[in-house]
Amino acid sequence: MITPSKPRKTAFVTGSGRNIGRAIVLEMAHRGCNVVVNGSSDEGACEAVAEEARSHGVGAQVTMGDVGQADDVRRIGEMIFQEFDGVDILVNNAAIRPEKPFLEMTATEWHSVLDVDLHAAFYTCQTFLPSMIENGWGRVINITGMNAIHGYQGRAPVSAAKHGLWGLTKALAKEFGAGGITVNAISPGPIRSEHTDPEMTRHIEGQVTRIPVGHLGEPEHIASLCGYLASDDGGFVSGQMIGCNGAAET
Repeated sequence: MITPSKPRKTAFVTGSGRNIGRAIVLEMAHRGCNVVVNGSSDEGACEAVAEEARSHGVGAQVTMGDVGQADDVRRIGEMIFQEFDGVDILVNNAAIRPEKPFLEMTATEWHSVLDVDLHAAFYTCQTFLPSMIENGWGRVINITGMNAIHGYQGRAPVSAAKHGLWGLTKALAKEFGAGGITVNAISPGPIRSEHTDPEMTRHIEGQVTRIPVGHLGEPEHIASLCGYLASDDGGFVSGQMIGCNGAAET
């Protein structure tokens, strides 16, 4: 368990209106942390997650905005500091994964993916690391992805961004470790998720044959791993990318 001192620790999870992000928010709330829910468009979904979190007796805030935009992250940070005086646990989960052949992709499309999948972590870390340093304790968890690290055909900017996120993870772990801050990445394999696109749902379910344990992962599997990395027990784990994929090829 994360045993919060007074005041409670606060966890900010980007892209947390559904699926893995939602599960991470609820795991952190279960462990006694105040939580900040974030999304770029579906405020109703984010409010529903926050309400679920409050049932654990913790504070929950919704901060809407595109974390791939520096101005939005600055505004989100101001809202969080007003409500909770900072962030102790930062989970960079927000991502977009558009599919398009590399030679048909425009520069604008390329940069739009890097903004959310890589640059967002730069913005959030620069915003919230100072308060972690001041408190002498902090956790940063970056969500990468098995297919992105393995190499996405048709999703080159996703792979490029997630490899960059892995590099950032290792660099920040070394730079800030002496201050009581750990930085890790989790690389999920095929995870059962809610999708509005039936084709994406079929694609994920079709990957079961690639998974030696014989079934899809659940968002809660990723959330539980986040909970461990965010705890005091996980304090000697840093600079690592941990696969959670049922022994699927990475």
